[in-house]
Amino acid sequence: MASSFKSLNLFGSGPHRFARSRQGHLLIPDLEFGGYTPKTYALGVLELEVVVRGRLVSSSSSGLWALRDAITDQITDPPSKGALIDLSGRSYEGMSFVRYDEGPRVDRGRAHSIAYVARFRRLLE
Repeated sequence: MASSFKSLNLFGSGPHRFARSRQGHLLIPDLEFGGYTPKTYALGVLELEVVVRGRLVSSSSSGLWALRDAITDQITDPPSKGALIDLSGRSYEGMSFVRYDEGPRVDRGRAHSIAYVARFRRLLE
């Protein structure tokens, strides 16, 4: 099974894994609002975030740049929504691509590769 975002195989050039971030309520203690009680306020449910970590791999430097550009082309303003599908086929509907970070260097050998972290979030409206 291949992973995808908006039916695009953005991460399949190399190894990658999916992880969901924390889930639950955003809790703020009364002290943050200048109060003096042990009360906590629940401000709402956290937005679902799915993090993809992996390596982009290509046989050439130009091929690696094409992979990088294909990913960053999906970061739009305003963020657009799409289906994010993980390696096991689980579909996360209504996800927005919100952040992309690369490792500090390109590794060159038989292949050119770079580490990355891509973050997707189901933005609440």
